[in-house]
Amino acid sequence: MAKVKSIYVCQNCGYENPKWYGKCPQCGEWDTMQEEVRSSEKPKAQAGGIGGGTRGVAQKLSEIETVGEHRYQTGLSEFDRVLGGGIVKGSVVLLTGDPGIGKSTILLQVCQTLGKEEKVLYASGEESPHQIKLRADRLGVTSENLSIMCETDVELIVETIRSQKPDIVIIDSIQTMMLSELSSSAGSITQVRECTNMLLRAAKGLDIPVIIVGHVNKDGNIAGPKVLEHIVDTVLYFEGEKNYSYRILRAAKNRFGSTNEIGVFEMMDLGLRQVENPSKMMLEGRPANSSGSCVACVMEGMRPILAEVQGLATSSNFGNPRRMANGYDFNRLNVILAVLEKRGGYYFSNMDVYLNVIGGIKLFEPAADLSVALSLVSSLKEAVVPDDVLAFGEIGLAGEVRSVGFCEQRVKEAIRLGFHKIIIPKDNLRHLSKETLASAEIIGVQYISQAFQAAL
Repeated sequence: MAKVKSIYVCQNCGYENPKWYGKCPQCGEWDTMQEEVRSSEKPKAQAGGIGGGTRGVAQKLSEIETVGEHRYQTGLSEFDRVLGGGIVKGSVVLLTGDPGIGKSTILLQVCQTLGKEEKVLYASGEESPHQIKLRADRLGVTSENLSIMCETDVELIVETIRSQKPDIVIIDSIQTMMLSELSSSAGSITQVRECTNMLLRAAKGLDIPVIIVGHVNKDGNIAGPKVLEHIVDTVLYFEGEKNYSYRILRAAKNRFGSTNEIGVFEMMDLGLRQVENPSKMMLEGRPANSSGSCVACVMEGMRPILAEVQGLATSSNFGNPRRMANGYDFNRLNVILAVLEKRGGYYFSNMDVYLNVIGGIKLFEPAADLSVALSLVSSLKEAVVPDDVLAFGEIGLAGEVRSVGFCEQRVKEAIRLGFHKIIIPKDNLRHLSKETLASAEIIGVQYISQAFQAAL
C-alpha cells in the first residue's frame, strides 16, 4: 500500500520541504508555502515518444521525414507578426498578461477567422457557456466550427481532443485546470506543471496547436513554475496601461520566429482593433512649441517605431532630488544625467527630474538615449526642440554619440511621417544612401554638445 505524506511547496519558486516556513528559504517570498499531499507510489510512465517519436529509440537526423511548415493565419496581421507568420501546427503557445488586458477577447476574435475553415475547441475553466456566448455576440463571433467546453479536468479535455480531433485548441486558463490524481489545488505549481505536460504531449502527438492562457502574479511575472516557460514553444506577453486603450503584444520566447517583433492593438467597444501604423498613433496629440519634448525612433524587430519622449526638470524642495522614469530604464536615466553634468555642463543635482514616454510604450533600446538627453536639456533651458526634429543615438560615458543599427530604416520612417531635420550619430552617415541623404536635412553628430547645438 502506498504511503501518503504531507509536503510544503513554495508557490513562487517550487521549493519543497517537509516543514512549513513563513518565508521561503530559497526565493525569500513570504506566505507562499502551501501543503500538498504526496504518495510514495511512483506515477505510471506514459508510453510513446513526443510528436510521433519512438520511445527509447534514437533516430538519425537524415532519417527523420519532414513536411512543409504549415501555419494557421489568425486574421490579425499584428498577431501573426509576433508569432512569426502564424500559428505553427503542433506548437504550444502561452499567452499571458494582466487581468482585463484582453487575452480572452483577442483569442475569441481569432476563433472567428480560424473557424471559417478549421475546427476550434475553446476550453474554459473560468466562464460558463452562457457568459462566453454573450461575449461572442458582442464581438461578432458567429463561427459554426467553434466548440465551447467549460471544464477544469484536463484529462477530460485531452480525451475530447483525441476523440474530436479539432484543428486548434484554446485553454483558458491553465491556472484553473487540474488533474484528479494530484491532491494539490488548482493553480498550484504541481498542477500547472503536470497539466501543461499533458497538453504538450497531446499537441505534439496529434500535431494540433494549443494556445494556453496564463495568469501573472503581482510582480507581472507568469504565475506558476518557471518550467512552464521552458515547456511551451512560444511565450507571449500582452502589455498595456489601464489608463490607455492601446495594448502591445510582445514575444518573450519563440521557437518558430523572432522575439523582437511587437503587435499593437487598440481596445474598442467591439473588441481589439489592430494598429498597423503605431508611430502615427504614438505621436497623436503632441503639443506644439513645448519645451521638454523630443521624438525618438526605436526598432521593434524589423519595424521602426517613433515615440515622443517628455522630460521635466524643476527645482527640488527636498534634500535629495527625485528621479522618476515611466517607459524608460531608471538606471539608464541616472547615467544620462551624470553624463550631462560631467560632459555637457548641465547641472541637474538640485533638480527633480521626471521622464515619460507617451502612449504606454517602453523604450529598451539605447538608441533612445539622445532623445532623452535632448528632452531633459530642453526642459532645463526652456528651449523648444522644433516639431520637425527627430534624434536617435546611444550616448557613451565620454559624452560621445555612438552609432546604432538599422539607420536607413529609421530615417526613412521619420521622413515618411514628416520630419525634416534628423540628428543621427556621425558614424551612421556612411550607411545612408544618396537618395535618403537628399530627402531631408540629416545631421551627423559625434558628441552631445553638437547635438544640442543642432536641435536647440
